[in-house]
Amino acid sequence: MNFRARQAEVARLRAVPLEAVLPLCGAAPDRQDRRKWHTPAGTLSINGPKFMNWSRGVGGGGAIDLVIHLQGFGFRDAFDWLGRHFTAAPPPALPAASSALQLPAPVPDHLLRVKTYLAGERRIAPSLIDALICAGLLYADARANAVFVLRRHDQSPVGAELRGTLGSSWRGMAPGSRKDLGFFAVGAPNAATVLLCESAIDALSAFQLDPRRQTISTSGARPDPAWLVPLVASSRPIYCGFDADPTGDAMAHAMIAHHPSILRLRPALKDWNDLLRADR
Repeated sequence: MNFRARQAEVARLRAVPLEAVLPLCGAAPDRQDRRKWHTPAGTLSINGPKFMNWSRGVGGGGAIDLVIHLQGFGFRDAFDWLGRHFTAAPPPALPAASSALQLPAPVPDHLLRVKTYLAGERRIAPSLIDALICAGLLYADARANAVFVLRRHDQSPVGAELRGTLGSSWRGMAPGSRKDLGFFAVGAPNAATVLLCESAIDALSAFQLDPRRQTISTSGARPDPAWLVPLVASSRPIYCGFDADPTGDAMAHAMIAHHPSILRLRPALKDWNDLLRADR
């Protein structure tokens, strides 16, 4: 990593929301005060990127300073620790033609494998799978991956989640996918409630468990995708259903810090597909 790239990475990691870092450092939010956190090093107050430890009379600014303070690291170790937990976000713009969306071509010959994987291994209802295929939201590619299409509000495609079906848990995104511009969703757009999940398979699983709600995949545990703002403005109850693990909890805390009207709905098992398979 050259000097300029390193400085950019330092700036990116320093800007990670403190609410996303705190749970990974063993901190717990105060039940009455959203800006107060209880940590092994004492009680902290959070104000945007700044923090203050009232127990020790010490404060700082940015995620790197917070990790140094709570973990006892030096700068380099704090930088490396944050880099492992918070990978780089996708670029905000498409500066070149090579970044344009490249959806994989459909290969109908592999569709049976995808349907068998989703119904047999993931316990997704065949009727739901068929409805997604008919709607153009699901198909198979040349590698027999399940391709879940992300769409804007106007239904134009902006990306796709890819899930391996040949004996591996591989997952990825179609090149040029813009996760901030659209999402994979199932259920009525005017459903009474919305549940946000980490993946398309989790969204399908949660919908199958309760078809009264609309379920949306954020394509990874992400605290503030751009499409979320108008969704929050619609005033429908929105629940963050990220995985029941440290990353899911941290990103849920960060999302709720951005949008306090969102509520946490933690799956009883690690994720919604685990819950669906246990229920079946």
